[in-house]
Amino acid sequence: MKNVNWKELFIDILVDIVAGMIIAVGIYNFALNADFPVAGFSGIAIILYHLFGLPVGAGTIILNVPVAIFCYKFLGKEFFLKSMKSMIISSLLMDYVAPLFPVYDGSRLLAALCMGVLCGIGYAMIFMRGSSTGGQDFISVAIKKVKPHITLGIITFVLDICTIILGTALVFKDIDGLIYGVVVTYLMAMVMDRIMYGIDEGKMTLIVTDKGAEIAEQIDAYSGRGSTILKGIGSYSKKDKDVVMCACNNKQMYTIKKMVHTIDPKAFTIIVESNEVVGEGFKEELPDIEL
Repeated sequence: MKNVNWKELFIDILVDIVAGMIIAVGIYNFALNADFPVAGFSGIAIILYHLFGLPVGAGTIILNVPVAIFCYKFLGKEFFLKSMKSMIISSLLMDYVAPLFPVYDGSRLLAALCMGVLCGIGYAMIFMRGSSTGGQDFISVAIKKVKPHITLGIITFVLDICTIILGTALVFKDIDGLIYGVVVTYLMAMVMDRIMYGIDEGKMTLIVTDKGAEIAEQIDAYSGRGSTILKGIGSYSKKDKDVVMCACNNKQMYTIKKMVHTIDPKAFTIIVESNEVVGEGFKEELPDIEL
């Protein structure tokens, strides 16, 4: 049996509590009474709440049990156990803590926006700890294992749409609710991506020049960023060229661009968005997660 890293376990539980509370407020205090369908197992649990009065957290746990048993062999022990922990904590918070706060009963649009932002933040925090809240995540990973040629994005999108349509047909029965459900799903995904990847976004530049060493030296002196000098050949001139590749933050790129023009006015500079930069001088690489 592997030794338990108590510090990591404590951090995981703390993140689960904070993120679970944010998710619980988003679903219970904003989405539950706003009458629009929600994607994932939380959406199915909301359907059961409206049809049978079953608490959302309890419904989430009940739905997860058979799915977890069926999908266990596809998930890996570590990911499975961490996900079950996160799911139980968030479900208990939804049933026993979120009801202590007032329920928003105003504009459906504001409820949808608040739910999308809050749940996006909460889910991103859990995913960044190498865990999940179970349910649809289990199914998505299992389908991906069986059908590796299908992307997780497509699998998740199809499952989300099925849940939203089911909620619209069985409970909410209005087109506006369907539209709000789609908006919430899209907003949640955008917030999750922004938090998980956008925090470390920056720029990457490729500089085709005859003065690669000089440009790389000046970039390092200005920003403290190392560069990589690649060797290239001009397809038209057939002359050897240096290609300086450098990643930096958004503020530094403007000055680097001017610096390059000063050193070599004939340099060909390409600047592209970089959603995430991992490595020395940026964000540390995350440990591998067993799936």
